[in-house]
Amino acid sequence: MRLPWPWRRDRASGPDHLRAGAWGEAQAEKHLRKQGFRILGRRVRVGRKDEIDLIARDGEGLVFVEVKTRRTEAFGRPVEAVRRDKQAHLSRAAMRHLRTLRPRPDHFRFDVVEVVGSPDTGLTDLRHLPDAFPLHPAYRVRW
Repeated sequence: MRLPWPWRRDRASGPDHLRAGAWGEAQAEKHLRKQGFRILGRRVRVGRKDEIDLIARDGEGLVFVEVKTRRTEAFGRPVEAVRRDKQAHLSRAAMRHLRTLRPRPDHFRFDVVEVVGSPDTGLTDLRHLPDAFPLHPAYRVRW
């Protein structure tokens, strides 16, 4: 039996930080479903480098969701890790994904879901930040 390459390993059975990330994404998905969102994709790979944690539909709009999981807030809020460079990567991934859609959505946005806790200790706090940041200025919507 051939073992998979390390970067293809399932997040839920890997190192602690990957296991915590997969757990946080599951918590975020559960929360969004309760809020009426329809989940269209999880861990969507776009190109060789880019990944979108969750893609959801909120009414007629498309929502690209970045999930940030932290065990504690001792070093700041999880959303603080979504800096300008991460926003640029997410914008690039979103634009690549949007080019594949027919018909294209009328509007889309970027949300961040902060998950504080771990699979071992349980959920401490979860915050959904709708429209957390705009499309990076390097990208334009042309349709």
